[in-house]
Amino acid sequence: MIKKETKLDFGQLKVPITLLIVFWAIAISLWQLWGRVFWLFNFGYIGTSIAVGLGVYLVLPKKKKRWGRRLAQFLVGTYMLVFLGFILKENMQIEGFFFYLLVGAYGGSTIHYFVAKLVGPLIFNRGWCGWSCWTAMILDLLPFKRNKPGRLARKWEFLRYIHFALSLGLVLILWFGFDYRDQSSDFTSLYWLIAGNLLYYVIAITLAYALKDNRAFCKYVCPIPVLQKIPSRFSLMKVEGDAETCTGCGACDRMCPMDIQVSQYTLANKRVLSSECILCNECIDVCNQEALGITFAFDFGTEELLNRRS
Repeated sequence: MIKKETKLDFGQLKVPITLLIVFWAIAISLWQLWGRVFWLFNFGYIGTSIAVGLGVYLVLPKKKKRWGRRLAQFLVGTYMLVFLGFILKENMQIEGFFFYLLVGAYGGSTIHYFVAKLVGPLIFNRGWCGWSCWTAMILDLLPFKRNKPGRLARKWEFLRYIHFALSLGLVLILWFGFDYRDQSSDFTSLYWLIAGNLLYYVIAITLAYALKDNRAFCKYVCPIPVLQKIPSRFSLMKVEGDAETCTGCGACDRMCPMDIQVSQYTLANKRVLSSECILCNECIDVCNQEALGITFAFDFGTEELLNRRS
């Protein structure tokens, strides 16, 4: 377990080192497989950025640790949105992923979704949402750090599945109904990217202010968790607490941006099995007893212990 100490030791570095090794292994494998140095640069850069952000996180004092995570968010998020999206004109939205699958083109978007959102969660849970998402990198700067009332009723979470179905349905209708193939055009991909991101940011920021919750978009509207939630249940990396050290004060529950009842998992001697966990480490940082940390293990569970509004 990674303890929150002021002294940095090798035990604390095992997470960034592991992530660095995984990403560079992917980078080298894809480079050798397809012979394009782009893949070496792409995944090498992303893995290094996350490892650097995590390293900064580890050396910062508790109250400033989130800036290490935000560094990783901006390094990865701006690279994917600005460089891959606006400069290379690749549609990184989920609709672009669907189009590329239909085309059979395994470009940056296809590989990104496969690694970060389908297979990656088996290793690093929904860490993408906490450390790399370009939508969340803006949302986490908004003023509503604690969603005190908790989540809305569970029925609102079905909006993400409706969003996913609408995105997939739109692509299928255009593809099979209208023989739409213009995703092969760089500028058409750019239009999709701009329109999709503008819509996401408008909805996300509006929801954040309406519900006083920075992560409301992530909880109710974002379609990406539809892909992540099943593999994340088997994730090797999860938050784990020490029941003997935990005092049950509930500080971790109040600080969790995804409204997970972290203390209940700890007191039940279980790792945080919720598929809503984004590994942001906010619960770890707020624990005065240093009872929480990230561990590597094999487990599985379907318990969603979440705080909800009455």
